[in-house]
Amino acid sequence: MSHASNSKTLVAGCVVMALSLAGCGGGLDELRGEIEKAKARPGGRIEPLPEVVPYESYAYSMAGERSPFVQSRAGEAAGGPRPDVQRPREYLEQFPLDTLKMVGTLKLGGSNYGLVQTKDGLIHRVVPGNHLGQNDGRITSVNDARIAVIEIVPDGLGGYIERQAALALSD
Repeated sequence: MSHASNSKTLVAGCVVMALSLAGCGGGLDELRGEIEKAKARPGGRIEPLPEVVPYESYAYSMAGERSPFVQSRAGEAAGGPRPDVQRPREYLEQFPLDTLKMVGTLKLGGSNYGLVQTKDGLIHRVVPGNHLGQNDGRITSVNDARIAVIEIVPDGLGGYIERQAALALSD
């Protein structure tokens, strides 16, 4: 190739580039117009930032105690109630509490007995301190209308809780 043809190619390239840039100039005018419109609009009020409340630290004083996030083990010594596994079981402890019915009371020798009927129709005398039901239920009181019981039931966390229950006189 000759030196003249290289310069013609260079001039032609410059002309094409100049025409390309001239075509982009119209878009800039439109953009400048949009910017001027945005600047002409009144500005809005900016809400102030919320006040920052300083953090107050908390000193945890129970660090030496059992963690509330760790399940206690069944064998772990706990302060709550526990069923007495060494105690001999009484006859009425083989029946669920909801299958037993109070059918009356009996006064003998100054003692007030509750009369409890099992599903098989047999009637049994009970006094406070007797046990019945399958949840280590201990009778706390007997009166003409009801037999009050405290049961020891699992709490779902490996321990036990006491729950009030009662047998009411059947009609």
